[in-house]
Amino acid sequence: MKIRVFVVSGPSGVGKDSLIRKVLDKLDNIYYSVSATTRSIRPGEKNGCDYYFLSSGEFQQKISSGEFLEWKEVFGCMYGTLKSEVEKARRAGKDILLELDVKGALDVKEKIPEAILIFIMPPVLKELEERLRKRGDIKERDLEERLSLAPLEIEVGKADFDYIIVNDSFEIAACELEKVLRRGDEE
Repeated sequence: MKIRVFVVSGPSGVGKDSLIRKVLDKLDNIYYSVSATTRSIRPGEKNGCDYYFLSSGEFQQKISSGEFLEWKEVFGCMYGTLKSEVEKARRAGKDILLELDVKGALDVKEKIPEAILIFIMPPVLKELEERLRKRGDIKERDLEERLSLAPLEIEVGKADFDYIIVNDSFEIAACELEKVLRRGDEE
């Protein structure tokens, strides 16, 4: 059975996590891929649920042994999608949903051309800054770097992604994401 691979991407602070959590509760045919990272675990996060938290050495070993579908360094930490997550979805007969940055999404599309890329767009750039500041877990230097990347990410999203969802109204954006995941590429 061929599974569909969905990749949700967008700038930091656009609401990807919240939209995905809202939609996954309604869909039992989607397996959510847990990414691996070397960043520190945050309060309330669980290993194997939010991320697979790995040491730098463990992450490097997995790179060397070819265990990642895609990986990269982002804001001083390593992030990656384990091939084993895609295999879990295949074994379960479910479609898979990856949440990645724009470069990771394009890397997956290169390796899996039939992957369906979904870009979450902010209604205005200023809103990203407000959302990121409200989270309160980002250093000023990282915040500035994330905000400086957003316009380029938006350009790439508009040009190279299959679907664009503007997160102006959370409920409407969640409904649009759910429709895409239910329909997939069968329009």
